[in-house]
Amino acid sequence: MIRAFSDHAANERTYLAWVRTGIAVVAFGFLIERFNLFLLAVANSAEGNQKLRLERLAGPLGRYDGLALIAGGLLLIVVATARFFRTGHLIDDPETHADQSVRAELILMAALVVAVVAFTGYLVLA
Repeated sequence: MIRAFSDHAANERTYLAWVRTGIAVVAFGFLIERFNLFLLAVANSAEGNQKLRLERLAGPLGRYDGLALIAGGLLLIVVATARFFRTGHLIDDPETHADQSVRAELILMAALVVAVVAFTGYLVLA
């Protein structure tokens, strides 16, 4: 039996949840990128006022928001992997360690919330 098996299993479940979240963010970023390409294609075939509105919707923020979400999702997976290995080593260490802060998770969560709110506001105001 592996020493501290339940702790290692909990660490792995947490890691897999973070990876699943990162994959979902990357997939959402790809979806937004494809939607922006679709908007640009429709804007090229539209005329007049409709063309201006579609071009504004696919404007400067529309060109980088999907890429930002893809990069954020990949960063989330990298940070989760680093924390998984660090926590695994701490579980195996016989010494007692102080409780770690969750600062990195809070910063990543805040960045994701800001990105989602900015994109939602952009879609509502466009």
